[in-house]
Amino acid sequence: MAADADTGQSSYFVREIEKNDGCVLKMNQCYKGDVGCVVWDAAIVLAKYLETKQFYEPAAGVNAWAGRGVLELGAGTGAVGLMAATLGAHVIVTDLEDLQTLLKVNIQENQALITSGSITAKVLKWFCTLIESIMPLVESLKQLAGPETCIICCYEKRTEGVNPKVERQFFELLQQYFSCEEVPLEKQDPEFRSPDIHVLHVRRKV
Repeated sequence: MAADADTGQSSYFVREIEKNDGCVLKMNQCYKGDVGCVVWDAAIVLAKYLETKQFYEPAAGVNAWAGRGVLELGAGTGAVGLMAATLGAHVIVTDLEDLQTLLKVNIQENQALITSGSITAKVLKWFCTLIESIMPLVESLKQLAGPETCIICCYEKRTEGVNPKVERQFFELLQQYFSCEEVPLEKQDPEFRSPDIHVLHVRRKV
């Protein structure tokens, strides 16, 4: 566990995410840092969506994630990727160089919960600022997505500043190459969902 050089205190504080089987993901977050250093509500909504019954119901023999390859872009703390790995997926979580230490701390913290899956952290930089991120993100998705790829996108709708403009421009560009289907609230986790947080399935157009 990292400690502040001046105070000797931990640089992290923990947010817990309880899984449906009762196990708990312990996500370290940074007291100081950029947006990727904390667990956002949208990350929890998406993580819990991965273990809804349509994907994961062991009693019925359902596990859509077992052996599946998963790549997470902009992983931040790694909450979503770690959830997928605990469900049996083979995951690569990616983010900027500055976030690799935090990702690796969280992987180590939760390693005991990963039995049949796996998870690795790697550097992937595709943007500098929010506005500059639109085209590089769509280009990255075009390069990474094959005809059978399902991209699951989750975001919280924000109305302040440049956010509405960025959201509109992103989806205008994305829909030139991909089809988007929003997941209704009733198909999301009954507790961890919100009208302000949107989950979409995105696929390459044929």
